[in-house]
Amino acid sequence: MTTSPTRTGDPREVVELSGHVLDTGLFTRVLDDVRSLGGDYEVVRFDVGKEHDDPSTVRLAVTAPDTATLDSVLMRLHAHGANLVDVEPARLTVVERDGVFPADFYATTNLPTAVRVGESWHDVENPEMDCGIVVDVDGEGPGATVRSVRTVPVSDVRAGSRVVSGAVGVRVTAPARVQGDDSGFTFMQSEVSSEKPQALVVRQVADEMRAVRASGRRILWVLGPAVVHTGAAPSVAALVRGGWVDVLFGGNAVATHDVEQALYGTSLGVDLSAGRGVEHGHEHHLRAINAVRHAGSLAAAVEQGVLTSGIMHALVEGGKDFVLVGSVRDDGPLPDVHTDVLDGQRAMRAQLQSPERGEVGFCIVVATMLHGVATGNVLPSHIPLVCVDINPATVTKLTDRGSAQARGVVTDVGLFCATLARELTGSEV
Repeated sequence: MTTSPTRTGDPREVVELSGHVLDTGLFTRVLDDVRSLGGDYEVVRFDVGKEHDDPSTVRLAVTAPDTATLDSVLMRLHAHGANLVDVEPARLTVVERDGVFPADFYATTNLPTAVRVGESWHDVENPEMDCGIVVDVDGEGPGATVRSVRTVPVSDVRAGSRVVSGAVGVRVTAPARVQGDDSGFTFMQSEVSSEKPQALVVRQVADEMRAVRASGRRILWVLGPAVVHTGAAPSVAALVRGGWVDVLFGGNAVATHDVEQALYGTSLGVDLSAGRGVEHGHEHHLRAINAVRHAGSLAAAVEQGVLTSGIMHALVEGGKDFVLVGSVRDDGPLPDVHTDVLDGQRAMRAQLQSPERGEVGFCIVVATMLHGVATGNVLPSHIPLVCVDINPATVTKLTDRGSAQARGVVTDVGLFCATLARELTGSEV
């Protein structure tokens, strides 16, 4: 095999990558990333598996013109599960200002990650992409005790915190799917499924949801307003009542149009039973918002008998959690909507990380690119994620943004939700 020459004296580290690195194209992606970031490589060892199921192991000597570039290369390779062979303790840097990481902070992936502090390895709590790693310790020097190692977004880091700098002392475990193991959640082999039998896909999603509920974990739904526009709200409400929705993420629009349908039978002013606009229908979503604001909250609207049907009604009646996060285009918004997006992010993380509520074991994103990508950004890689949309671009966007565990179903969301509700609840809605 021909390898790239390296220049003597450049910063150098040796990384190791194991798994099905050839038949998945992983080895090629690693080499491409090294070169695209300004680094170079030399293959120092390559043990190729002989049988189809045998893993391969490759060691690369990675070099770069300077330490900063090398750190960037190593952090990128961590996303592929390539880790340093010679590991020293992680370098910790004290944060000087609230909301500002050190310049060379380690940027996280959502993969299982561990950090070496002293002689011990510590798993990183709530792995999340695009964060830093804060190490909380009691005491100083060799006798210091590690309290926690956790991801923290830049907006929440505080002066005095100790943040991991560089890639040394950080170990990442790539999921089996990335390394070519078919034992994980892979009911669709391609990233986007538009030609698979939809009834089969729905049954496989339903089976996964049954397994998650049986294990005591929670099912997270992320919904966009097209769920209401396509007439799928009654199906989703039936799933809520059947216990198949434990927490919902969305925006002002999905809740607003759900309430609009409950109060007026329309969504965006269109009569969903007749499929045509109604007189003054363009006002209905504003009047729906106003009715809930007058009641004080969605829960109050249910309690007062203002809201008697729909997804939000079912969530409130069932005591289920929901997080609604707004955007600059919102009307109103509803009083339950987080208008500060950072507060909204924190509320979403709280649902994923709360021991009291239980662990989320499955996520299904339906008809929303904005909130789908936002959820994917805070979701650990071990939680399976299914994205359903009529637009293939929406489905692929999640994987483009780093959610490697995402699987896509390209189909009409109304038909999908109705079929799934029938499969799980037996109801015809």
